[in-house]
Amino acid sequence: MGSADERLIALIRAVLTPQEAAQIGRDPNHRVRADWEAVKIPIMREAVKIKFLTHADIQAILLATGDRQIVENSPTDYYWGCGCNQTGQNHLGEILMSVRDEISQRLAS
Repeated sequence: MGSADERLIALIRAVLTPQEAAQIGRDPNHRVRADWEAVKIPIMREAVKIKFLTHADIQAILLATGDRQIVENSPTDYYWGCGCNQTGQNHLGEILMSVRDEISQRLAS
């Protein structure tokens, strides 16, 4: 959203697999929105939250992790994951733990 390539949204929604959607989204020829660096973490968090609120089966798996640390164990991703030497920023793991806490609080209310 907010990109000059916004037309790709319908294309991504029409593909059959997450892998196909990722391939389109990672195409370096597509332009990202100017403020992407500032908004990518909140956008990812919202997407992850919706995913876990929508699908009870994976929500149960997430909640079953209790208060344990979650690490996106990606040897090639130092931003969303931990990287091959565990020095990555693990933003996806942090988001998952935050969403887990939010869902747990909702259920406790």
